[in-house]
Amino acid sequence: MTLHDFRERVNVFLHPRREAVLGAFRTLNVFVTLLAFGSLIAYYGFPLESTIAGNLIAVIKGGFAFYIVHFLVRWLFDFHPLRFLRTNRLEAVMMGTLMLEGLSDMLTGKVFLGRALSPLGIESVEDWTVWLVQAYFLIVLVIELSDRARTLPKFRFHPATLFIFSFLFLILSGTGLLMLPEMTTDGLGMDFFDALFTSTSATCVTGLMIENAETFFSHKGHVVLMVLIKLGGLNIIAFGSLIAVLARFGVGVRQHDVIEDFVNRGTILGTRGMLGRVIIWSIGIEVLGALLLFIFWPGQLFDGPGDRLFNSFFLSISAFNNAGISLFGDGLADARVANAWLVHWTVTLLVFFGALGMVAVFDLFGKENLRDRMKKPWKRIGFATKIALYYSLALVAVGSLAYLLLETGQGGTIADMGWTGRITTAVFQSATRTSGFNTVDVGLIGSPMLFLLIILMFIGASSSSTGGGIKTSTFAVVLSDVMGTIRGRQQPQLYQRSIGTTLRSRAWGVLMFFIVGNLIGTFALCITEPHILATSDRGFLQLLFEQVSALGTVGLSTGITADISAVGRGILIASMVVGRVGTLTVAFAFSRSVVSRNYKYPEGHTMVG
Repeated sequence: MTLHDFRERVNVFLHPRREAVLGAFRTLNVFVTLLAFGSLIAYYGFPLESTIAGNLIAVIKGGFAFYIVHFLVRWLFDFHPLRFLRTNRLEAVMMGTLMLEGLSDMLTGKVFLGRALSPLGIESVEDWTVWLVQAYFLIVLVIELSDRARTLPKFRFHPATLFIFSFLFLILSGTGLLMLPEMTTDGLGMDFFDALFTSTSATCVTGLMIENAETFFSHKGHVVLMVLIKLGGLNIIAFGSLIAVLARFGVGVRQHDVIEDFVNRGTILGTRGMLGRVIIWSIGIEVLGALLLFIFWPGQLFDGPGDRLFNSFFLSISAFNNAGISLFGDGLADARVANAWLVHWTVTLLVFFGALGMVAVFDLFGKENLRDRMKKPWKRIGFATKIALYYSLALVAVGSLAYLLLETGQGGTIADMGWTGRITTAVFQSATRTSGFNTVDVGLIGSPMLFLLIILMFIGASSSSTGGGIKTSTFAVVLSDVMGTIRGRQQPQLYQRSIGTTLRSRAWGVLMFFIVGNLIGTFALCITEPHILATSDRGFLQLLFEQVSALGTVGLSTGITADISAVGRGILIASMVVGRVGTLTVAFAFSRSVVSRNYKYPEGHTMVG
């Protein structure tokens, strides 16, 4: 009997039992994951006696054993085992790692990865392994459930509403984690409102902080912040995946506009495949950034290689996701790294590519696209990529030049620096207009440059990026429309392409939503924060700066965040959420569908201007 015949008999034997067995495992998967995840929260969030901690670890290890068995059962019941392994190679590698770690733990009492990295001084790698593996399987579970969510269309949820609620769920989960005793150095945890503000800032990759991240949070708290930043940065593309899934159930064309606001593509058919590419590319860029930072950190800055590596990954993830949170008390303006120019340039590049957007990154550096341009040198980059790249470079150039001119004079923040420091700082502060990182005290920046930074934060990053603002695409379309009006063109043009009416309307809509949002937010802050207006001669400018930074999910601050009242922080929380999910998304979520479009009113005429 050949191998093929044997496999055929096995398939015939297993087929009648396939759906029942796999259905049972899927049901068990939900309960096991929730139990293991709850055990993780208890183990890492609370001080425990050794006996209880040992029992929780046993539950977590039991969860890992279940995942291995579940994977093997799925592989056994698949009619094409080799294709199954190729299709699920990432999960297969993870399973292999789990089995290796399990065997090492049973035979030696220590996981293999921990034994391999302990000579480098990385002693906490076992905790890291548990965290990462569990997070991975939680993501797998969510994807698996979304694939089988056949009942979703019955509820008629608008995709924008689902997206908003996904962010709110992530924010509230982070809030709960940050309130756990083990997350802070004092062992008391954060109070609810402070935890809510911090979780919102991290999840919305804003970076406004009311506490010193370096000294207030424990190592476990730092891990939670890093995970929130990563998940918040990925959530937009994950939402695109959800839209692609729901599209199979008949989601309307109008609803597709929501995802187009993020990825700047005319179609979402490839969004589901894009999710895996985004995860792989983002992790790859973050790993490369972490390695560069690991090399470029000055002197004996950290306690050991493990601490040095963790800080490298934290800063790399925070930079690429445009979060602006660092583990230094004064940010990158901290005296320990203030003159570490190579670190500053590394962060600048990470922030720039994160703000450029994954669609543009794929177009510029994707293997297939690079191969095509090698064969066809005349082939140009895409229209959306041109806007993202050229306008981003132009904004960096304008901001850098302005910073050099306005802050080099007497009393300026870079007046006492050499030209290496001046150029580095000018480019850094201009490029990081979307991230909230600072290499100088923003509170000391002169009013003219501070106002220009408000404009740069208002414009923000590019579509499909982790940055906020109205986006470079919106700015480009509005600018081309204005220039077309001045020149008397009925159809505006940009890079040899005509700009349609729909695109212009959406761009002006985003612009107006952002203007009105910032006006309302600043007005409200003027009411709730009279003490800031009274204590500073430029208090209004500082409040405007804080509001634009929140709505643009930037995170730069003149240093007044900790002085803002509870009501003022609530305003900033709302601004961060709206700025992160997108103004059009909020509008779509609360809008009513038009019953009919088959009519047209007579044109109205009035004077404009």
